[in-house]
Amino acid sequence: MLNGKLTAFALAALLGAGQARAAVVTGLDAAESTDFEMFAGKRVGLVTNQTGLNAAGRSGVDSLFSSRKARLAAIFSPEHGFRGNAADGEGINNSTDPVTGLPIYSLYGKTHRPTSAMLAGIDVLVFDIQDVGARFYTYLTTMALCMEEAGKRNIPFVVLDRPNPISGLVLEGPVLAKNIQDFTGYFPVPVRHGMTAGEMALLHKDLRNIAVNLSVVKLQGWDRSSFYGDTGLAWVNPSPNIRGVDAAIMYPGIGGFEATNMAVGRGTDAPFLWFGAPWLNAERLAATLSAAGLPGVRFSVESKRPELDIYAGKLCRGVRMEITDRAAVRPMDIFVLAVCALRDSAYYREFRFDEAALRLIAGNNVYKAIFESKDPPEKIMADFRAQCAAFDKLRGRYLLY
Repeated sequence: MLNGKLTAFALAALLGAGQARAAVVTGLDAAESTDFEMFAGKRVGLVTNQTGLNAAGRSGVDSLFSSRKARLAAIFSPEHGFRGNAADGEGINNSTDPVTGLPIYSLYGKTHRPTSAMLAGIDVLVFDIQDVGARFYTYLTTMALCMEEAGKRNIPFVVLDRPNPISGLVLEGPVLAKNIQDFTGYFPVPVRHGMTAGEMALLHKDLRNIAVNLSVVKLQGWDRSSFYGDTGLAWVNPSPNIRGVDAAIMYPGIGGFEATNMAVGRGTDAPFLWFGAPWLNAERLAATLSAAGLPGVRFSVESKRPELDIYAGKLCRGVRMEITDRAAVRPMDIFVLAVCALRDSAYYREFRFDEAALRLIAGNNVYKAIFESKDPPEKIMADFRAQCAAFDKLRGRYLLY
């Protein structure tokens, strides 16, 4: 089994050399401090994108390619592509890295899984991508599919761990039903799961009984209560519309509106910090949300004309959200309160939703509670808390920090 641990001497050398001035040392920086000794003599396949940088801002691709011990053989990229600039849902073709000359195999094009041809000659498959902490964000699904394919071929799988940018303490929303498994709903976890990529890999291996040689190169110095801004690491947009920590925090809740005819700020200066539509009575909805007394957030009315998405070029009346306390805000509660208000056809007659998409993103029980039994939002949110408490007990055995 590959050894994912570093000696105290190697870690001290990394910190003392000043290569990583951040409070947190990522799995990539930890592995790089030994010139990737754990991959010595191995042909490495690296699953990464623009977020796979070391503390000095250098790509893990370049670091591995220049290693005297390991040999980078192929690059694999997720949704949004190797550069991270492709639009949401846009298919991506295979390409070649102009710097290293290595193939970049797209895992968001003709296939979501690495094929036998892609993995030919690979001795170890390594994952190094910054996730955002929401169940329906696709990077960890890509990780899971790569794990499964590596296991089928007896290829060891290594996760170079990175922080959960929206903290590892807060859990939100319902646990995905076990009978649902889709690319945007692959893990039986809450919408906001509070786990790192490495921890999710351990959970996935166990729950799906995957026969894979799995190692995690742990973070150093990460506190579960911290947000990305506390790590000292430079923020890199994980995708075009997650442009900062606040957008990442709101994404697990406001992202649910993408199963409806509500715009979520794509094509504006505030994706996932605003939502609206041409038909929306924004004043009434903002007043409803403000009256609920939700902690950590302030609501205001703001109109925008998105350049992209379902209302491109149309003036949308909307609700702007300002986070006042990152640790206190609960975006899933905002989503539930808003959708429970929007189901009132007397005021929001034009509100529509995609039933299948809403079940997948938010969960079967959310759909049933809101649109079938028409439960009050307080009852729905209480059910969220109960499900998260049960999941918290399960996830405890996989937590590394």
